[in-house]
Amino acid sequence: MSEVPLTLAGEDVRLLPERALFWQRTCTLVVADVHWGKGATFRAAGIPVPGGTTGEDLARLDAALARTGARRLIVLGDLFHAKAGRVATRTLAALREWRERTSRLEIQLVRGNHDRHAGDPPDALRINCVNSPAFLPPFVLRHEPRESNEGYTLAGHLHPGLVVSGPALQRERLPCFLVRPGLAVLPAFGSFTGMASVIPAPGDHAFVVADGEVLPIG
Repeated sequence: MSEVPLTLAGEDVRLLPERALFWQRTCTLVVADVHWGKGATFRAAGIPVPGGTTGEDLARLDAALARTGARRLIVLGDLFHAKAGRVATRTLAALREWRERTSRLEIQLVRGNHDRHAGDPPDALRINCVNSPAFLPPFVLRHEPRESNEGYTLAGHLHPGLVVSGPALQRERLPCFLVRPGLAVLPAFGSFTGMASVIPAPGDHAFVVADGEVLPIG
């Protein structure tokens, strides 16, 4: 696994191939746009999509937690995709089992646009929910990207992806971290979320996630 170390607002962080950011001094793992239950929501609407994405995402989250030793997890919005996913029996059973195994982990959700419609997670998951923006100096935590005079912003919402070209002229869109002077946008953590292409502006730095590595682009 290849990571990228950065310094943001004077703090050492690492960009992880699990599509997460690790804040070293506070042992905090930060993710965005998990969208648990999205597949279940589609199936409830009669749209045939494959299952198993929640289990895959939990395994990836477990890997990041184990490798970093994080004691706190912050979700920058959109933990659940919709109300139907929040009450799906299989999804909730998997999440409850995972939460029993991670009972010592502190979890905080900074509510996003999907959370306002889906509602807060069940009490059994023991997740502290706060409105955006939340402040954890020197960082401002929010769902929708917006720079702040109060500190350096960590956000999600965009599901950023970058189109890269290979030597045989193949093109592929890959999830990416977009790092700006006052703002970092994390890729969507959920594996069933889709991506929106972004074009880095002058002064931006982009890091794509591919094959277990985080790679700087241009």
